[in-house]
Amino acid sequence: MNWHNNSRRQLLNAGMFGAAAIAASAIVPTVLSAQNPNAANDLKILNGALFYEHQAIWAYGFAAVKLSKTTVGKSLLEIVLANQADHKSHRDTLSKVIKDLGGTSIPAQADYLGTITPYIHNGDGNLDTDANIARLALALEVDAAIAYGQEAAKLKTPAIVTAATSIGSTEACHATIIRSAFKGLGGDIKVVPAAFFSADTRKDWIIKV
Repeated sequence: MNWHNNSRRQLLNAGMFGAAAIAASAIVPTVLSAQNPNAANDLKILNGALFYEHQAIWAYGFAAVKLSKTTVGKSLLEIVLANQADHKSHRDTLSKVIKDLGGTSIPAQADYLGTITPYIHNGDGNLDTDANIARLALALEVDAAIAYGQEAAKLKTPAIVTAATSIGSTEACHATIIRSAFKGLGGDIKVVPAAFFSADTRKDWIIKV
C-alpha cells in the first residue's frame, strides 16, 4: 500500500475505520435508529474521527519527550503541547456528541506507533530530530484537515456538520503554525502554500524529510 496516497484522509473517506467502524455500527440502539435515521451514519463517522484524535494525542505525547532541550526544541514543545490540548478538546467534544446520539465512544489504544510508522517510511517525518518530528506532526495535521473536510460532507445532522468543519479548521491552523515555525527558522517555504487543503494539494503542504 502506498501510504502517501492512502493516508488518514483516504482511510476516513473510504469508511475504512477498522475497529472504529465495527464499534460504531454495533452500538447504535434500535430505538435510537428508529427515532433518528441519521444516528447510524453520523456515529460511524464520529467514531472514526475520534480514533484519529486519540492517535494525535498519543503521537504528540510520544514526540514531546523526544524533542531536544535546545531553543528550537523548546519552541517546538510549546507548539506540540498547544496542539495536543486542542486534540484533547476535540476528543472530549466528539465523545460527548457520540454519547448524546446514544452511541459508545471507541476507547483510546495504549500505542499508536504502528499507525504513524507508514508516515516515517514515506518520508513525511520521523522521530530522530526536532525538524523531522515537526515534519511528522505537520503531515498528521494536514491529513486531519483534509479528512474532516471530506467527512463533514457525509454527516447528516447540521449541528454536527458545523462542529466537524470547525475542528477541521483548527487542524488546518495547526498545520499552518508548524509551517510558520519552519519559516521562522529560515526555511525557504511558503507558510500557506496552497489555497485549499485537499488530496490534490497535500503534496504542497507536506515538508518531506
